[in-house]
Amino acid sequence: MAGRIPEDFINEVRNSVNIVDVISQYVSLEKKGKDYIGLCPFHQEKTPSFTVNEEKQFFKCFGCGKGGNVYKFLMYKDNLTFPESVEQVANFAHIPMPSGYNHHQTNSNLTPVMKINQDAADFYHRVLVTTRAGERGMAYAKKRELDKKTIDHFGIGYAPQQENLLLLYLRGKNYQDDDLVKSGLFIQSKSGELYDRFRDRLMFPLSDESGRVIAFSGRRLSNDKTEAKYMNSPETEIFTKSKLLFHFAEAKKAAREEKHLVLYEGYMDVIAAYKAGVKSGIASMGTSLTDEQVYMMRRNNRNIIINYDGDDPGVHAAERAVQMFKQAGGFNIGVVVLPEGLDPDEYVKKYGKDKYHSEVKGALSATDFLLKRLAKKFNLNNDLDRINYLNDAVKEISNISDPVQQDLYLRKIADENKVSFEALKANLLHEVKRNRRANRHKNGDPYVDKTRPVVDLSTQDKNATAVDPVQLRLLYLFLKSDQAREYLLARHFLFPSKEFAQLEELWLKFIETHENPTVSDFYDFIPEQLQGIIESAELAEMPEDFDDHEIDDQIRMLEKRKINLQLDKLMNKIKDAERKQDSEQILVLTQQLIKLKRALG
Repeated sequence: MAGRIPEDFINEVRNSVNIVDVISQYVSLEKKGKDYIGLCPFHQEKTPSFTVNEEKQFFKCFGCGKGGNVYKFLMYKDNLTFPESVEQVANFAHIPMPSGYNHHQTNSNLTPVMKINQDAADFYHRVLVTTRAGERGMAYAKKRELDKKTIDHFGIGYAPQQENLLLLYLRGKNYQDDDLVKSGLFIQSKSGELYDRFRDRLMFPLSDESGRVIAFSGRRLSNDKTEAKYMNSPETEIFTKSKLLFHFAEAKKAAREEKHLVLYEGYMDVIAAYKAGVKSGIASMGTSLTDEQVYMMRRNNRNIIINYDGDDPGVHAAERAVQMFKQAGGFNIGVVVLPEGLDPDEYVKKYGKDKYHSEVKGALSATDFLLKRLAKKFNLNNDLDRINYLNDAVKEISNISDPVQQDLYLRKIADENKVSFEALKANLLHEVKRNRRANRHKNGDPYVDKTRPVVDLSTQDKNATAVDPVQLRLLYLFLKSDQAREYLLARHFLFPSKEFAQLEELWLKFIETHENPTVSDFYDFIPEQLQGIIESAELAEMPEDFDDHEIDDQIRMLEKRKINLQLDKLMNKIKDAERKQDSEQILVLTQQLIKLKRALG
């Protein structure tokens, strides 16, 4: 399974990293007891069921069933082969790959459409920065104050005016026309001819969560207004607009230092913020924010600052985004509303980096922002309007669960509107009670424990099967204890399940051929269909201490289970014989039944 990578190296790399550090690059993890929990990166869920055990260095999602070690996580998340995942973890640990190893991580496991988009990104970038054909694009980039560092970081390129240069380049790399059509980079005529979709445009690569280029957005350079100012790749097998956030792969790394993500309307705002020193910027590609994008953010960082354009449409979009984050739950939201209706790019150019950083640091809380928006809908000089505003404001404050924050905002609106805090507090208590009644009606039984992970069977991994706890306990002892293993072998114990029996056989071979064998090392060298059993054994809360009586009891349970199955089969045969009125067969089967019941005790 390990290919050309030495086994000792695989073990060294795995043991040199902490699985929590690696997975934290993809999932926001929170420590709960001995484990870390978070929202699963492999399926969408509201209640976290994804668990990482730091001591065992294993992960498991109890919603979809996926689990394994650090290599398995990257194989699932980034669609890597096993050798590629080893190389990626080695890079994370700054361990050079063994000499003579054939490096093949880049592009080896990508689909043709992914490879085409990556090669196109390299082509556009090279045209912009190294060729005469790219001088027109570079002139525009300089006009937009895009320096070399920014161009390189975002992989910005130029689609030249000349016809079909990208098509010729990619055909020269032996790509098939069917795959070129699927890439979204070409338009196909009725006669079947292909033409470059993007021409005379500054090109911005769009990457997935792992940083792989999957689409493009091109900004028109000409003054021809019959053409769209911005043009995006069409949706393809690898690109769905609603599931992409611009600059997300890089921003989530920066967010570990900046402690938040900053959400913008468009990618030019992200680039302007990056130049100003805000590295954690992302954008929803000029479309309305989607539930999928909110979930992506929630998995990675729950501190979000919204900085849409300062004009009316931008502020309205920010209000909609705040409501979406509130509905999703679990976010700490800040909102920046720039003055004079400016967008972030315009603001940085007019007022400079330092002032912009002050705006971001001074972001309004979500409640402050919504209360200010609410106040603008009323004439607060009119008593009736002011009463209606205060009633709506109290409803908004009632959605806050923290009583300290409730008091803070109540006092603020009481002082601003010269009304009694106590009167507003009475209204708030009434509203909170009404919310509780509504929630009880909506959510059903209030005594059901909603903190426990809910397993959604529709998302369960097809390879994830129920594991027999009795065999699992015996296997755990067989793997962990020399004494238990010798006792089981002396009793000539055989696991009833063929999967457990196969693991028993493989472990015996493994310990014969390895010095200081560990279950972690063993995991990487067994068939994939058996790995789930090891994951369950490692993540189960089982004591390592035992005695011979416990093992005997576990074996007896398996024997009784076997007898009960035989009894069920015999009872079915007896019923069949009774239907046929076969008295001789009934007598034989009844004698067998009595014998089995005696064995059962």
